[in-house]
Amino acid sequence: MYLTYNQAVKNLTLIMLGGFFFLFGCSSSRLSKFDKELSGDTFQNSFHGVLVQDAKTNKVLYSTHSDRYFIPASNTKIVTLFAGLKLIPERFPTLKYATKNDSIYIIPTGDPSWLHPYFKDSTAIDFLRQKKNIAIYLNNFNEGRFGPGWAWEDYPYYYSAERSSLPIYGNVVSISNIDGLEASPLFFLDSTYIKDSVTSRNEFDNQFFISSKQRDTIQVPFIVHKKLTQDLLESALQKEITLLENVPEMPNKVLYGISSDSIYKRMMHESDNFLAEQILMTASSTLSDTLSISRTIDTILENELSFLEHPPRWVDGSGLSRYNLFTPKSFVQILQKLHQEMGTTRLFTLFPNWDASGTVSAWENPTTEHFIFAKSGSFGNTYNLSGYLKTKSGKVLIFSFMNNHFQIPSRDVRLQMYSILKSIHEKH
Repeated sequence: MYLTYNQAVKNLTLIMLGGFFFLFGCSSSRLSKFDKELSGDTFQNSFHGVLVQDAKTNKVLYSTHSDRYFIPASNTKIVTLFAGLKLIPERFPTLKYATKNDSIYIIPTGDPSWLHPYFKDSTAIDFLRQKKNIAIYLNNFNEGRFGPGWAWEDYPYYYSAERSSLPIYGNVVSISNIDGLEASPLFFLDSTYIKDSVTSRNEFDNQFFISSKQRDTIQVPFIVHKKLTQDLLESALQKEITLLENVPEMPNKVLYGISSDSIYKRMMHESDNFLAEQILMTASSTLSDTLSISRTIDTILENELSFLEHPPRWVDGSGLSRYNLFTPKSFVQILQKLHQEMGTTRLFTLFPNWDASGTVSAWENPTTEHFIFAKSGSFGNTYNLSGYLKTKSGKVLIFSFMNNHFQIPSRDVRLQMYSILKSIHEKH
């Protein structure tokens, strides 16, 4: 049987349309399952955005609202990590110095590790103990002790430690009342009291309080000022130091401290706001003697991140500020850049494990291999997660899953996110 020309064209058109609808229907079916989960009760009356992309091929597997701006919370630390990796060498610059005769002149770099409660690094202290006359310039940081848009009432909490050019002891005092009242550094013991107070520190002075019922060690930020920094250093060094009013006009050398990755890992795994702020500050020390978090941000945005399709609003290192605005696509593009330049071994060490309970120190699920390496970001009405996902077939996917403005418990959001991510892990 022979077909006329018109019949042949008609049949070919029907075949092509049928194939189109078959392919479209299959794709729609796959995507609609994802959409169905995102449109469930958990995500009602809130705002969410998702982008999932293959790390090797750059193929987008799923996208919804990925070009919209969200408040990132601690997802901002991913960009802080990126900045540190670009500007800071393998070992953290702990101070700049110059020597003349028997005197040493110090310019701080913002290194947060000096006698830090976790790192307990004494590189700079041991170095300075060998010097006879020490003079330090502390006027090289002119930005605020808090970041733009931080909540003022957070002042007594560890996560809101003050930023400074020469932090020491992590800019916190560690207080306990287990076998009697103790304070570290010991310098603060005389201004620490056992008292059932609504706050652990006076707002405008360094007087600290711990409840008579408190059995854990608490860490409370202290108010930083130049005289206090001088006193704490003199106490640690057991010698007097001089504060300089002007920056020394002589060539600078740099003393390097602990591994930079050890600071990045602590920041990412513990979501440490203080370390995040000081990383951006130390990064700026590689650009100038004047420490400026905003200079680091501007430099990275104008150069290393100029490829971002959606220019972010980025104002601090920690993500404490609600002024920050990023899109899921921006995070995926940054994560892709990190993956291309670093590979998975180092990345999966710096990025914490994550499951439905949140960030975990160790993967304990015996039925499932760990597959999510990601940074979370949360505060009131906000929960975001961005990072890497390993599939059962061995692929590495990059994702950003951002949720703002919900009024349900964040646990419910985490559980639904985990369910979706686990489904992607199993089916790709």
